[in-house]
Amino acid sequence: MTSPTAVQIDLTDPDRFVAQQHYEMFSWLRDNDPVHWHATPDGGGFWVLTTYEDVAAAYLNHTDLSSEAGPMLGGSLYSDSDPSAGQMLVSTDPPRHRMLRQQLHQTFAQHVIKRVARQVEELVDTAVERALADGGCDFSTDIAEELPAGALMVMMGISRTRAQELIDLTRSMIGYRDPLLVTDTEDDERLRLAVIQAEIFDFCADLLREKRKNPGDDLVSQLLRAELNGRPWTENEILFNCMNVAVGGDETSSYTACAGTLALDEHPDQLERLRTEPELLDSALNEMLRWNSTNLYVHRVALRDTVIQDKEVRRGQSVTLWNVSANRDPAQFREPETFDITRSPNKHMSYGIGIHRCIGAMLAHTELTVLFRKLLAPDLRIAVAGPPRRLRSNFIQGITRLPVVLTRC
Repeated sequence: MTSPTAVQIDLTDPDRFVAQQHYEMFSWLRDNDPVHWHATPDGGGFWVLTTYEDVAAAYLNHTDLSSEAGPMLGGSLYSDSDPSAGQMLVSTDPPRHRMLRQQLHQTFAQHVIKRVARQVEELVDTAVERALADGGCDFSTDIAEELPAGALMVMMGISRTRAQELIDLTRSMIGYRDPLLVTDTEDDERLRLAVIQAEIFDFCADLLREKRKNPGDDLVSQLLRAELNGRPWTENEILFNCMNVAVGGDETSSYTACAGTLALDEHPDQLERLRTEPELLDSALNEMLRWNSTNLYVHRVALRDTVIQDKEVRRGQSVTLWNVSANRDPAQFREPETFDITRSPNKHMSYGIGIHRCIGAMLAHTELTVLFRKLLAPDLRIAVAGPPRRLRSNFIQGITRLPVVLTRC
């Protein structure tokens, strides 16, 4: 296979990611142009950071790089700025970021995580038993989605039905370029995205009205009681952060579950070792996270002219931090193209680092632990029964269809 050149590299084409061609592109970039200017047809472009060292440094550089243009390229319909700037945790810079995070962190307390674990275990047990009775299922929709469903039921204080409604909405927002998830024929992709985002806001606004009348111990009720600098949170601040929690939680756990199941199926030696040494589960989960890198990149904007390596980054230019490339950097990971459940150290970027490390990382890890403990039960066997269907996206790496066979030994 011919190695890609800078001309052939296109990180805006989701079909290159569906075809899993991005790993080859990033390998070439790390070796030849690690800080790459990616031109776009409209005459603009964005910087692409590909090495572990550069991505890590950019995550920690709040002086030169801002999060307030939104977490993804082209995420705002009407302007270059993002309406969530300074209001949603992932789109906020210090020092305000610290205040938001302190308040939100309370909603991820240990007692909440334990409740989520119990709810997820109940849902997963039911889903697995149903799949066993049927002989198999679509793992992506029939089992993996129970992880975010259980989390939303506890975090938002909603029913299983409403949790599924929110999952469907957030999945459509992330997969707004995927015909399997979005049936809207609107040609303008950014308008299609804006419409789905509005639907999520409507869902959260309805929930906000309900919790004002009947508060509980859920995320929305806690934010209604919280204060920032001595004043109540605004409705927009609550809505944006509900979206933040919902989207982050929906995608990371379920898509990592699918990728991990596929990886173990494709590496039977690793699966067998995990079965015989279940104490390796935590290490295995971290390797699944590194291997898949569900959140492919995060977006920053230069606050001032700066230099990254020998490249001059101009004020206002977009800079993309590619977690997926950092997680396969041989300068950081020994034999990065090998799936190794014993890998140590494994300082992957899949949750981010620094102040922007995913606030729900422990929650997602707990959900995945519950699931794989169930799947690794001595009397249970699961095998992939057909090719996976991958999400059409260059922002989130996910599997939307994964047929499996489940049997008891």
